[in-house]
Amino acid sequence: MGMLDLKITGAFVVMKQQVARMDIGVMNGKIVSLSDTVAMEAKQHIHAAGLYMLPGMVDAHVHFNEPGMGHWEGFESGSSALAAGGCTTYIDMPLNGLPPTVSVPALNVKLQAANRSLVDYALWGGLVPGNLDQLESLAEAGVIGFKAFMSEPGGDGIGRFERADRTTLLEGMKRIAKLGRILALHAEDEEMVAALAAESIRKGKTDAHDFAESRPISAECAAVRQALLMAEETGCALHFVHISSAEAVWLIQEAKLKGMDVTLETCPHYLTLTVDDMVRQGAVAKCAPPLRSMNEQTKLWEVVAAGCVDIIASDHSPCPLELKQQRHFFEAWGGIAGAQSSLELMVDEGHIQRKLPLPLIIAMLSLNPARRFGLHPQKGEIALGADADLVLMDLDHSYTLENSHLKQRHAYSPYIGKRFNCRVMSTWVRGQLVYELNAADQISENKGRIAADPQGIWLSGGA
Repeated sequence: MGMLDLKITGAFVVMKQQVARMDIGVMNGKIVSLSDTVAMEAKQHIHAAGLYMLPGMVDAHVHFNEPGMGHWEGFESGSSALAAGGCTTYIDMPLNGLPPTVSVPALNVKLQAANRSLVDYALWGGLVPGNLDQLESLAEAGVIGFKAFMSEPGGDGIGRFERADRTTLLEGMKRIAKLGRILALHAEDEEMVAALAAESIRKGKTDAHDFAESRPISAECAAVRQALLMAEETGCALHFVHISSAEAVWLIQEAKLKGMDVTLETCPHYLTLTVDDMVRQGAVAKCAPPLRSMNEQTKLWEVVAAGCVDIIASDHSPCPLELKQQRHFFEAWGGIAGAQSSLELMVDEGHIQRKLPLPLIIAMLSLNPARRFGLHPQKGEIALGADADLVLMDLDHSYTLENSHLKQRHAYSPYIGKRFNCRVMSTWVRGQLVYELNAADQISENKGRIAADPQGIWLSGGA
């Protein structure tokens, strides 16, 4: 073996089942040495004593809105934010683009825009009314899986991505099962939330609390039950996105115990923000399902600690700020713009404050999504032969998030003003430095610099 490209020594390395002080050697973008001491010479040597080395986050749920909607968020700006937050791989959702990713020609248009990504990526295809005959060709073209909505996506038809009616959903599950892919579902019962919203607006009840009450946990659970029945009938693998309640988690856990092929994700905002934050901050903190009460958040942390949550994903869904500033809360665009903070939020809130083991936290952020969506062992873990997707983090470095720190297209976030008790210092993708916070940045309280040109690669395929 020749000289290493990169050697990182002295860090506490977060692995699948333990945290240990290890040295890491990297060559040709791969981890080739992982031991107490790496004696080989390297072109670059990083001394990381006292810091923690984590596998790069695999964010299974982002909305970058290209093609056609890059003024909301694009691949270059969105992936820069992810890199600054320690994410090295993401899976982009099929809606909001013009056109949405519901056919192979649309996928090819998206891929042209995606070549500006700073970090590696995979792509979801969409299941919508009228595109059943496109599912096989999309799978063959390399989408990682399919996404469907059980409630209206909103946005006045932006991207023409429609809710899947029950007939489309059932037939889509049959076809997706035969293709060996996964169906990701936004699970809220449309009949219930539409009726509650209409009644609330009719009565002039249009504030943040009213919005939250129009999308109750019972609507989430009703949709989860319906989808599980269809999946049991069709044999389709399911992944429930942005689950907001412990009650829904337990329904999915019961299905797992029955042997069903089903996983779920929750998001940092459900674990760190409540409906009171939505009232205080306004539509910057609006999402669907909505933020819940402190009591419900406590229950959600309990199922996280019990190992019942498979994945934590950002559901980064940004828009121009003016779309958050509408006549009333129901009209404002719903979506949390927080991709840059996911890893730091979870290490801070989950490990530093709640004392959950780092391997448990990192499994939900990295290992589990990589496994579920067919990206492991290349992604998701610090291990011999894996891609050198690495994040150096200081668990003793506190800072307050400011708008100027953000790398995304529109510099707002519900986490502005929050004091974080850890900080991403450097991010590598396949051994290439893409982000770093140097000494000058730390003194000036900047959020660091993007250290590379766009070089992310498309990870085609599927589970």
